[in-house]
Amino acid sequence: MDDAGVVLLGEAEGLPAGVQLALVLTVDFFPPVVEDPYYYGAIAAANALSDVYAMGGKPVSALTLASLPKEFPDAWVGEIHRGGFETIHAAGASVAGGHTVQGQIQFGFAVTGVVDPERMTANAGARAGDRVYLTKPLGMGTMTTSAKKGAIGWAELLPAALQMATLNDRSCAAMVASGARACTDVTGFGLVGHGRNLAASSGLTLRIETARAPLFGDVLALARRGLCSGGAKRGRTALASEVSIAAGLDEALTNLMFDAETSGGLLIAIPSAKASTLERELRERGQLVAPIGEFVAATGVHVELR
Repeated sequence: MDDAGVVLLGEAEGLPAGVQLALVLTVDFFPPVVEDPYYYGAIAAANALSDVYAMGGKPVSALTLASLPKEFPDAWVGEIHRGGFETIHAAGASVAGGHTVQGQIQFGFAVTGVVDPERMTANAGARAGDRVYLTKPLGMGTMTTSAKKGAIGWAELLPAALQMATLNDRSCAAMVASGARACTDVTGFGLVGHGRNLAASSGLTLRIETARAPLFGDVLALARRGLCSGGAKRGRTALASEVSIAAGLDEALTNLMFDAETSGGLLIAIPSAKASTLERELRERGQLVAPIGEFVAATGVHVELR
């Protein structure tokens, strides 16, 4: 299963003969991950847009999905929408409408994008020998969990909120320009969970060098205090039979590999011969260059942590 639905358009839909274009369709919404209403809206938008970028696509429109409590202050409602709308517009897309109901707070978007079918990236596109890159540091689940438990304040969480609200558009452009064929975005299932999806779809094993995985700020210290997200524990339990963990790995670092991310980076698989091109394209766009492992022939598990 890929990160978004793809609908191929052709002559039957009115395109000229020989011209193909695909629609990329996705939807995502969730409760607040930060207390600031503006950043909540911005993060929700960036997260929804990310699935289009994971397919190598360009967002073109979005529909708002909002469930908001009746007693919510109008100013908060306005800030949530402002954060979301500004992020959608920053992606070059239009907010074309939406739907709002009263209820438990949830916010997000249904996003439509376009992609060239010949340049689309998919979960099943990885090949043995591909090198794997991650474009944002890990640890958002631990950061938001730490804030909810009072271990850090807004000043410490704000840089993480800024990262979560950052689009994956430039990483996507670098990926497409370098000729990658496999990608996913790292969100609620964590690095291991989403890496597992790539490996399973491609019939391979993803070998992750945990020491090379980029970590956000002082998140490792927070993880060592037991402040990883609940998703980290659930992921380790659910994927126990599909993941091998090398003896002696730091327990907190291992948990961060499973930590539930919100609006994380792209996980890109690319042939080794094109890896230097991807690195150059990422650097030229000011993006993180973080090779974290490789795909190998299936070893009996989908992910190996080393």
